[in-house]
Amino acid sequence: MAKPFTQEDEDLLAELGVEVEAEMASSRTPREERIIAGFEEIQRFAEQQGRPPRHGEDKDIFERLYAVRLDRLRALEECRTLVFPLDHQGLLRGAEIAQTDPVASMDDDELLAELEGATGPSGITELRHVRSRAEIQAAEEIANREKCEDFERFQPLFEQAERELKAGVRKTRPFGRDASIDQGNFFIVGGQLVYVAEVGETIRAPNGENDARLRVIYSNGTESNLLRRSLQRALYKDEAGRRLTDPDNGPLFSQTWEEDDIESGTIYVLRSLSSHPFVAEHRELIHKIGVTGGKVETRIAHAAQDATYLLADVEIVATYKLASIHRTKLENLFHRLFAPAQIDLCLHDRFGHPVRPREWFLVPLHVIDEAVQRIRDGSITDVVYDPKMARLVG
Repeated sequence: MAKPFTQEDEDLLAELGVEVEAEMASSRTPREERIIAGFEEIQRFAEQQGRPPRHGEDKDIFERLYAVRLDRLRALEECRTLVFPLDHQGLLRGAEIAQTDPVASMDDDELLAELEGATGPSGITELRHVRSRAEIQAAEEIANREKCEDFERFQPLFEQAERELKAGVRKTRPFGRDASIDQGNFFIVGGQLVYVAEVGETIRAPNGENDARLRVIYSNGTESNLLRRSLQRALYKDEAGRRLTDPDNGPLFSQTWEEDDIESGTIYVLRSLSSHPFVAEHRELIHKIGVTGGKVETRIAHAAQDATYLLADVEIVATYKLASIHRTKLENLFHRLFAPAQIDLCLHDRFGHPVRPREWFLVPLHVIDEAVQRIRDGSITDVVYDPKMARLVG
């Protein structure tokens, strides 16, 4: 049987805009709800610390409060019966009430009042697990997702990130080893792609660590301004939570050599002479882009027998000489750039087997020429290809 959502889980899901299906109206009294909420706070402490709360003057005020509360829950049969079904950690078993603890005779309100007097009223409402319901609701309202009014700015970024994933330029990594969250990062959480558009000023979290309010854009056109640590918690809890690596094609031109590199070579652009209806209709726009270290004519000599060339003769429409080429990286870069315009054709080879050539693109020749020039001057990383406009856009 699945464990029910805790209040923290529901708060977190609300911040992330994930709707939780409403359960049937509760028949519990307000007192019972408060008892359960208090027990859930103890459970969260035990989960974080790896042990139940303990008495002692060397413990902080919150741990001592939770220890007193747990003693009461253990001592009162009504409370034990109420929270027993929730006790997956075995917190109700054993333990003795430490009567010598100076806070044992205080109730929660007295403890909080004493703490407020020591730290000031502004600090108490910011401390984790003891914020008032009004404070929690206010935080939820601040962090709730809403429609992203300028989503058209971000949609191309999501589309490019998805293309880069498919092309292998980006990869996904489990969240955890690197828990940083910075502006420009992409993550997958709750089954959605999210983009960190802005990171606000650093603030001090209740536990003394740094935090910041984020502007997070979701691929469904909504946004949220949840805290960095809220997004981190969501990624930790989500078994499928992932970080997208940054695209890194490595240097295209270098003094060091790898197995696939060539000292000098040619970028070539081909046009197919296939009689396939789609190819014939769009012949002036359909191009294959490749790199070779030898003669292009030798490379395409047997095109009509090769599914890579659409099982038809081809003509060379452009060539560009380059030196010190990292060939694989350069070809990956072209495929990544023009992935939105990749054509999807199914042909049958001479044995009747279906093949789908993947290196042909519906791109005007002048756009390919611009891409090559941008590769040469290093500005290729500043643009993406917009297939609707048929041009490179920044």
